[in-house]
Amino acid sequence: MPSDKICKTVHQYNKTPVSVEDMQKLLDIAEDFKKVKNYVYGRFGGIGSLSKIYPGYTVQNEMTASGYREKLGMPAVYYYLAVFDALGDIKSQWTRTKSKIVKLVNKNEGFTDEEKHYLRFLLKVSNAFEAVLNQKPVELTAKMGKQYRELAEQVDTERLDRYLCRQVRKYHAKLHTDAADVFSIAERAYRYADHGIYISIKEKRKRVFVPLTDNNQYKCQLRIKLYPDGNRIEIKVPVNVSVKSHTDYLNQVGVAVGFYTMMTTDEGHRYGEELGRYQSEYSDWIREQTTIYWKNKNDNPGRKKYQAKKRRLEEQLHSYINHELNRFLLEEKPESVYIVKLPKPRAGGAIKKINHSLAQWQRGYIRKRLTQKCAEQSVEIVEVLGKDISNECSVCGAIGTKSDGMFRCPACGYLEEEKMNTARNVKKRGQGDGVLF
Repeated sequence: MPSDKICKTVHQYNKTPVSVEDMQKLLDIAEDFKKVKNYVYGRFGGIGSLSKIYPGYTVQNEMTASGYREKLGMPAVYYYLAVFDALGDIKSQWTRTKSKIVKLVNKNEGFTDEEKHYLRFLLKVSNAFEAVLNQKPVELTAKMGKQYRELAEQVDTERLDRYLCRQVRKYHAKLHTDAADVFSIAERAYRYADHGIYISIKEKRKRVFVPLTDNNQYKCQLRIKLYPDGNRIEIKVPVNVSVKSHTDYLNQVGVAVGFYTMMTTDEGHRYGEELGRYQSEYSDWIREQTTIYWKNKNDNPGRKKYQAKKRRLEEQLHSYINHELNRFLLEEKPESVYIVKLPKPRAGGAIKKINHSLAQWQRGYIRKRLTQKCAEQSVEIVEVLGKDISNECSVCGAIGTKSDGMFRCPACGYLEEEKMNTARNVKKRGQGDGVLF
């Protein structure tokens, strides 16, 4: 993708309810899509297939020779999309496993620097990693082989190889999906026309027509999400949009993200002051409905109304977040936005209501949308270390106290709103003026 373009996801929806017959035809594709993915997970998700998943053509050839597509009677256009969709999940899972083990190695005080270096080398070099897990000789290119031998001479390779195998067995999860309501579709399997979309099905030369709420037409791989209970579908479309450049976006802005007020800048400007109310209403309703559901589960098994209202509340909340983020960019005109990594909510605790509200905090959605919007407007996001950032005085750097949303510094007497003080510290650290802990 060109550097002046950025990918974003747009959504399309059906205009009229999808008939039960047509929905079942689409569900048949989604069911086969799920079966193929689980087949690939089971066959190529283990250590024995590590050498096959990069770049993946071996998997493609073996899936062609397996005859599984003919057994399902699945069109090739869907079959291979499911194969590579599953293959991508497997690669991502191996990346997560390696990242987890790297963190464990770095924290392990029982390893010397040489042993940590050796283990990190194995985790980084795919051929060495695959050979150790499958108990094969490590065969590398001349340059990499020389580096491996130098590292191996300094450590007990047998002990470290066993450690690596144990960690992989412990942390590498086996993939499986039960989602039989979603599938990908290539360009040659659909056609836009007549204010809707024609989608290929398992019957030869047959397509299902779905009227859409808009007349936009795209030529790329789509993602189809089915909602059989509501007789509706959702189409997710990745599109490349032009990145905008603003000559008047010159400000350096530090922001503090909160639960009740979405963002406070280092100048004290607030955006999303109603976020706390929206989120509290949403989380309280979820908590109330969950209690009612489990008390009357046998008498009230239906969840159609619940899902519909939940979706409305989420859309209302997300619409407010996007509106305030747009206002933030329009009014602040930032060249760079300094932000601390959002905290994770603490689990457990005495006040269950508060913990439940924090669990519903849209912090991940806020970060995702801010990142997307900043990228579209050529605004740089700078992440800063956040340890003690809300306890430090932004004037003198001393540790102060917080009470009722206010920050007070006993050293210099500075008194200011807690979030504004935090935002000023974020900006200072992002510009290199603050102390990095």
